[in-house]
Amino acid sequence: MAIIFALCSAVAYGLSDFVGGLLSRRTSAWSVAVVAQLSAAACTTVIAILVMGSPTTEDFVWAILAGTASGVGAGFLYRGLASGQMSVVAPVSAVGAALVPALAGTLSGERPSVVMWLGVVCALPGIWLVSDSPDEPSGERRTDDPALRTAAPSGRRAPLSAGVVDGVLAGLGFGVLFAALGQIPERAGLWPLATAQAMSVPAVILLAAGLRATWRPRGRTVWWALLAGPLGAAATGAFLLASQSGFLTIAGVLASLYPATTIILAALLLHERLHRAQGVGLALCGLAIVLVASG
Repeated sequence: MAIIFALCSAVAYGLSDFVGGLLSRRTSAWSVAVVAQLSAAACTTVIAILVMGSPTTEDFVWAILAGTASGVGAGFLYRGLASGQMSVVAPVSAVGAALVPALAGTLSGERPSVVMWLGVVCALPGIWLVSDSPDEPSGERRTDDPALRTAAPSGRRAPLSAGVVDGVLAGLGFGVLFAALGQIPERAGLWPLATAQAMSVPAVILLAAGLRATWRPRGRTVWWALLAGPLGAAATGAFLLASQSGFLTIAGVLASLYPATTIILAALLLHERLHRAQGVGLALCGLAIVLVASG
């Protein structure tokens, strides 16, 4: 079941990113993130009321860390994508999100089988390749956020190093999110998860304020981000269940396959071209899933 939960998490994260990505082309990515996180927190809170649990103070400490890391990761991911460095930020962040929980699980004493480790070895380059895309012409990404327009002025792209930094910081944020959620036991119920979702909101706002970016929701378009909330809540909840029922090492790697979902949706719904590197990446991701499942 852990593998199924982790793959469901990857699909839900990919769907959420797809919706958020479409909206971020029309309005501020920061306001989209705030609305989506608020919606996710509300959905998780409603479900938490119905689920019995006995969380401890330690569980809530891990939840606060997870939520803060989630907000920071989302903030740097959006900043990186807004700068036009998608082909750099996406793979770096996804691989980082996979490596941190894998390292945390290994240090905590998890010992997956050799076949599972082979799946991990296939998954990491697969994540990188499936996230790869040709450079987009500068100025294509639309935004009403002055800070984002400054980060990606017409006719220029942000330096490659900036994309790498944003990708690394986003990957660390998401990786810490996964690793922290992996420390919350099943008996805690869902209140720690609801706490983590709630904590991500002020984290995004504070980061946006620190970067002098517009985060207040304005206009009708941004409120469509409410649809991304349940998807994000489902993704995080599925990962929590995966980490509770199996290896954190494996759950983190499989959940980080989320770029594959976004790429497939873009190809099917937006008719975006699937490039050779992405095809190879999808094949490696599929092989990784088979190896992990058979191990």
